[in-house]
Amino acid sequence: MRTGVRRRMGVEERRQQLIGVALDLFSRRSPEEVSIDEIATAAGISRPLVYHYFPGKLSLYEAALKRASEDLADRFVEPREGPLGGRLLRVMRRFFDFVDEHGPGFSALMRGGPSFGSSRTNALIDGVRQAAYVQILSHLDIKDPPARLELLIRSWISLAESTALIWLDGREIPRRELETQLVHDFAALMAVSAASDEDMAAILRQVIADEPEDGPFGDLMGRLVTLARP
Repeated sequence: MRTGVRRRMGVEERRQQLIGVALDLFSRRSPEEVSIDEIATAAGISRPLVYHYFPGKLSLYEAALKRASEDLADRFVEPREGPLGGRLLRVMRRFFDFVDEHGPGFSALMRGGPSFGSSRTNALIDGVRQAAYVQILSHLDIKDPPARLELLIRSWISLAESTALIWLDGREIPRRELETQLVHDFAALMAVSAASDEDMAAILRQVIADEPEDGPFGDLMGRLVTLARP
């Protein structure tokens, strides 16, 4: 009869294991509610050994947040193929997948992070927002955006965050509807901006020219036309 022998992890392997364990716990409860003892138990090691790899919960939280922020930023990466509306819809579905998987942690993060948070955690959040902004510009194939376009994209990213937070509080609106609504919101913001700015109007015309009637943008236009009828 063979007896199993626990394999000893290397330093970096153990660090990555602890980050994964902490991220899982932070995803299910807010960071303030998770203790070092819980993290140690979930990882199958002693409390002092956790401190051997991380000087405190803040440093472990920052490491977990870095991994999560990289994951979230990756959700905005989408091949530049096909109409913009369809691309944005796929991005929103991956974004809400992340929100769904990391609910309490996402909520704590976007509402300012834990009470023991630091400027580094805020920088990671800003990094995700900047990555999302750069990706949207890439989808529009614009390298030097006019001021109104930058305002539009950054406002839309903030709207996506706020929408996700409200959804997490009660999940009263089906997430699929919200994903589509956010894509519609992007189109609506573009239309409002285009109404008073020729540069934005030119961008909007280019986007609409590639949109099919059965896509998210085409669907919005059809709904608006129906509402306008007496």
